[in-house]
Amino acid sequence: MRPTDQLKQEHDAILVMLNVIGKMCRKLDAGERVNPEHLEQAVGFLKGFADKCHHHKEEVLLFPAMEEAGFPKEAGPIAVMLTEHTAGRNYIRQMSEGMSRYKLGDQQSASAIVKAAKGYIELLTAHIDKENNVLFPMAEMHLSEEKQRELEREFDRVENEVIGVGKHEEYHRMMKNLRTIYGG
Repeated sequence: MRPTDQLKQEHDAILVMLNVIGKMCRKLDAGERVNPEHLEQAVGFLKGFADKCHHHKEEVLLFPAMEEAGFPKEAGPIAVMLTEHTAGRNYIRQMSEGMSRYKLGDQQSASAIVKAAKGYIELLTAHIDKENNVLFPMAEMHLSEEKQRELEREFDRVENEVIGVGKHEEYHRMMKNLRTIYGG
């Protein structure tokens, strides 16, 4: 499997979780209570799976490989993706802060969670579309087969050493459980 195919599969899982989070937001917007543990799991998925695993592979492995192939880091698609990763982390931080207050019973914090979550969902949905349809095809065209095989090996190393053996599957089980509860 090409490294970009693996990243696209991860995008699919992230999109499922974004849909679940959107459903949580609709409940919060309607004044309904959402289980704080579910919010915590969803934000944990974004921190662990989307950022620590997925974005790590892009930032530490794919983007530098593309840079070596002649794509500038300071301008163009890579610069846009890095800027959006940073913006996404800010939204996640805001969701985490709101969630901490929500867990303590502060119902007013629901609006902060919803605002940050909606911003994140909008940002990441467009971000994933750009990566799948612009950046990844560019990478596939310009990275040698040898470089792509090297990236595959490095992605596996990230899964085992950075994320932890079995953690990827654990995130998928959590995502499927939340999807069952909230739909999506």
